[in-house]
Amino acid sequence: MMLVLADAVPVQTEGSPVGTAITVLLGVGFLVLMLLVLRKMLSKSGGSTLPTAKPTLPPQTTVEPTLEVPGRPKVELPQSEAEAKAKADAEARRLEAEKVRAERAGLEKGSVEAEALRAKEEELKKEAYRAQKQGEAEEKERRKREREEGERLAAEEKRRAEVAAAEAKRHAEAMQRAKVDAEGGATLAAGLSKTRSEGFMARLNGLFGGAPKQIDEKVLADLEEVLFTADIGVKTASSLVELARDKVKSKELDSAAALKTIIRKEIERIVSLKGNTTLAGGGPPHVIMVVGVNGAGKTTTIGKLAAKAKAEGKKVVLAAGDTFRAAATEQLDVWSERAGAELVKGKDESDPASVVFEAIKRGIEVGADLVIADTAGRLHTKLNLMEELKKVKRVADKALAGAPHEVLLVLDSTMGQNGIAQAKQFHESVGISSIALTKLDGTAKGGVIIGICDELKVPVSWVGVGEKVSDLRKFEPKEFVEALFDS
Repeated sequence: MMLVLADAVPVQTEGSPVGTAITVLLGVGFLVLMLLVLRKMLSKSGGSTLPTAKPTLPPQTTVEPTLEVPGRPKVELPQSEAEAKAKADAEARRLEAEKVRAERAGLEKGSVEAEALRAKEEELKKEAYRAQKQGEAEEKERRKREREEGERLAAEEKRRAEVAAAEAKRHAEAMQRAKVDAEGGATLAAGLSKTRSEGFMARLNGLFGGAPKQIDEKVLADLEEVLFTADIGVKTASSLVELARDKVKSKELDSAAALKTIIRKEIERIVSLKGNTTLAGGGPPHVIMVVGVNGAGKTTTIGKLAAKAKAEGKKVVLAAGDTFRAAATEQLDVWSERAGAELVKGKDESDPASVVFEAIKRGIEVGADLVIADTAGRLHTKLNLMEELKKVKRVADKALAGAPHEVLLVLDSTMGQNGIAQAKQFHESVGISSIALTKLDGTAKGGVIIGICDELKVPVSWVGVGEKVSDLRKFEPKEFVEALFDS
């Protein structure tokens, strides 16, 4: 710019006043011009730094049709022949259309040849579009098959996991049962050892043992004495003696050994009543109301039944319905924790029926398989006790129609014939459906089982022959008779 200005204005000779003035003016003009140029440059650069537009959003990502769903295997299938061909055709038509457009660009606009190429280009574009849509449809179908295959594999994996979980549960239950069995578990024969060696069976074996005997009146009198002094009850003893006399009169017996066989068969018939030892059958939940006097072993029996049910994989809720005895709730609390069962309890001396009601409702709420309700064993009078038990039974039916599904009487076998009288009272009041006979290992009065079954026609379902969980055994009539006569 200096050169232009210098060329446009003639420069005066050095030292001339006019030349000096011109030089000064030129310098000032140059400075002004430079300032204007600099200002314009700064304005442009400054404007570029200011945000003149909205901030650009990050590029939108394309969502693939088959996003990997958590827990579902990702499946990628190869393109089908139809999909690959359609996509290849679309690309070929697109390239050919671009080639035709390039050719048309070199021709005069509106010429016949140019119009023909334009029509050809449009047709190629349409073909490319149709091929592209065909390819997309084939791809969509492939993605659908990938999803279905992924879902199938996920379902298969879920089934395998469920099978594995079920197997693990069965294994854990088997381990639990093995643990219960490994605790010992005395045999019924061991539990009846005192009955066999000291009770009526010892005297009966003495009567039939030794040298072969003919049946005469003395043998029958001795049999009558043995049976009437046993703990099988007067009614049962009388019927057995009467049976023996009838067999003798009909000439069906010719020896003491034959008489022993007849008595054995009759005892087996008497005790062969079917009891429920499945801890199921009603509900759900199956509700068992446990009754019995204090000291018979109700709470311990409940705890052992809960442990057995848990070992079978059942969900168990216990009801601490004996609210008149604080120790009962504490004992049941220990058993529930040991067995892994939930315990519903109320305040001391609260209404037992309300506790049982809440326990059944809780069992329904949590999906329990079994609810076992403890009840009081002692009130101020025997009448009050029975009335209280009747109330508990009525309230249980309100909580769940048909409950309780079992009324289990727990009897102390050491009570002997007094146990039979006790069972009659409970049966008349609440209608017992089965009996658990405890402490069989500590008494010679195991014959009480025969009297209970004969007089009440109520089955013995459980027998306790020891302290461990596995010592509460299912009562098997045949095993019982074999333990009495064969061991």
